[in-house]
Amino acid sequence: MAIFGNKKYTEQELVDGCAGNDRRAQEALYRLFFPEMLRMCRRYTRDEDTAIEIANNGFLRVFKKIHTFSFKGSLEGWVRRLVYHSMADYYRDNARYLHFLVFEERDEAVPERGNESFYEEDILRAVLQLPPVSQQVFRLYAIEGYSHAEIAESLSISEGTSKWHLSTARQKLREMLQTIYPHDQRLNTAT
Repeated sequence: MAIFGNKKYTEQELVDGCAGNDRRAQEALYRLFFPEMLRMCRRYTRDEDTAIEIANNGFLRVFKKIHTFSFKGSLEGWVRRLVYHSMADYYRDNARYLHFLVFEERDEAVPERGNESFYEEDILRAVLQLPPVSQQVFRLYAIEGYSHAEIAESLSISEGTSKWHLSTARQKLREMLQTIYPHDQRLNTAT
């Protein structure tokens, strides 16, 4: 339920209003989800202006595609996915690479190296090949920014199990990416 002025909106009313180009419904949706989407964007950039730009571009995408939302999942998850795609587009369009995807906490920043850099599509395809629970833990931790405690509570597993799934996902991703980028030292030297 979102509130804008004196009006309370259900998710259905928000979606219908936004699809009908109702500015009040659009603002209510924006105010409802913007803080969380901005938090997600801030995880991937230290520049506040860039984070806001990415989040706003994501909301433009949301408003353009809101008519396609079919209530088969959560509205927030759908918005998050579109904002995440906006973020991926931003980094691809600005010739930046997925420097924000950390495979090990102890990894150091590696300078960008042109053709040897990872491309978002390869990483996302590799993530889709992970076992379901490891994939879910990896997405929640590395992409959406949840802590192991939050993941454990959400998935009804222990924090240790969450950490194990993350470690397994990282190792499998490293192996898959080594086949795509066999000469990339970032993958060959990681343990």
